[in-house]
Amino acid sequence: MEDFLATAEKKVLVEIVKVAQKRGMKGSKGDWKQFLTSYDKKFGSSLSDPGKRSTDVLTSFVRSFDNQDDLQLFARVVECNSNRQGVAQFLNNSPANESQEQKLVRVTLEHPQYPIDYAFPSHNQDWVVTKLKKKSKEMISNVMLAVDCEMVLCEDGTEALVRVCVVDRNLEVKLDELVNPDKEVADYRTEITGVAASELAGVTCTLADIQKSFKKLLSDGTILIGHSLCNDLQALKIDHKMVIDTAYVFRYSDGPIYRKPSLNNLCKAVLGYEVRKKGSPHNCLDDACAAMKLVLAKVEREVGDTIPSVQEDVPEINTAKLLLHRIPRTVPSNELHKAIPGNFTLEVKKPSIKAKGDIYSAFATFKNEQEAQLAYEKLKGTQEEDSTGKPQKLIEFKVSTGVITDFYVRKMAHNGSLDQVSSKRALEVEENTGANKKQKTGQTIEDETMPDLDHCCDHLKEIERLKEEQEKLLKQCSDQLKDIEGLKQEIKNREYEISMLKKSQVPEEQEKRLHKKKDKKKRK
Repeated sequence: MEDFLATAEKKVLVEIVKVAQKRGMKGSKGDWKQFLTSYDKKFGSSLSDPGKRSTDVLTSFVRSFDNQDDLQLFARVVECNSNRQGVAQFLNNSPANESQEQKLVRVTLEHPQYPIDYAFPSHNQDWVVTKLKKKSKEMISNVMLAVDCEMVLCEDGTEALVRVCVVDRNLEVKLDELVNPDKEVADYRTEITGVAASELAGVTCTLADIQKSFKKLLSDGTILIGHSLCNDLQALKIDHKMVIDTAYVFRYSDGPIYRKPSLNNLCKAVLGYEVRKKGSPHNCLDDACAAMKLVLAKVEREVGDTIPSVQEDVPEINTAKLLLHRIPRTVPSNELHKAIPGNFTLEVKKPSIKAKGDIYSAFATFKNEQEAQLAYEKLKGTQEEDSTGKPQKLIEFKVSTGVITDFYVRKMAHNGSLDQVSSKRALEVEENTGANKKQKTGQTIEDETMPDLDHCCDHLKEIERLKEEQEKLLKQCSDQLKDIEGLKQEIKNREYEISMLKKSQVPEEQEKRLHKKKDKKKRK
């Protein structure tokens, strides 16, 4: 790691810090914000976006970690970045021969979220890592398989694979198995997974058995497809390089790039049907087929990358709320009334099994939406957006003990729209920062701890978009000027022809006049 840090590119260091942020990792000087507070006396944690920090600051933070597991995870981020560059470089070196399938692999690998989502702890013994042995052959493979997994929540707070389905590009089923979690299950999530405890009676298939099957299926550079595929690979404990993630390939027409469309919304927009009705459990096989159909729509019909943003009705009771999240446990809940203006009732959310123990969340419920809006406007803090584009403020608050701390206050809907996510699921993501959890409730919710990254990326994308529009306009103007010059020349040519025609007609007119005069004289 020290050798790497000596020559590391800033973008890789930024990715490492983001992984540490997302997973709530702490070194000898605390987490990222705690480190900044002690390291930088001038700005502290007010400038928390890793992309805006110098290489020296990023390197110092990474060096504050000495736990072997943490260092191995950082090394995995480096390897992940290297793999991405290697595959992308190969594909870029032969753009003329790049197939549509390979192009979608490259789009996935080049997505800014890829090194963060796909930084698996694959150094662990129970993981399977597929390797590309013959790059020249395996990297040009167009063989595709689509996968979808369902997981249950175990007593120890981890998730375990309970069902896996795989289909090929002809939608032929290659694998459909129920899997014994081999752990005490706390919640089968039957309303989501569609799997009940009774269905697992007598099931002997294990995760190791599934991994053996995948080794055969993924040989020779087979491309693996899935929606938020990183979650499926995490459940399978398989690290595969050639992947197409439909959550990366498609995006909403507006909002931050990290706001991933749900599989159901994608199917409605691209394929014209719903994978499931609202409130229905998932069907693992249907979801795998849907992911394959989405990719085939790109490959065979070349459908566009963007889909319209989805607007859903927001219950009035939710618009009258503000979400208070990432509140340090050192802040007593009864003191939150001092931090938030207005009259409201406070509902402290019970942390989930996998929630971090040093933070908690709460809802501030007002009489109506107008009072909630007024309270938000009165808050003094840094205006930001969460990863789904919802407005939030980072506010500072002085506890009665004299300690100054901060936490986020977020609206429950986008400005000017009613695009709403389940408040329960939003809290799960916020509380489980750093936990790899599959979001499958109709709309994918992203980690709410990276607003600076989203905001910065939005600006960069907007700049790039404006540049492209400017270039298009300049080209259009140039083409129009050429057309105008051509028309001017054509008009000149016509005018010249007309003038020459007039000149040729003058002698004829003069000759006619002379003949008339002669005729008159003869008559006289």
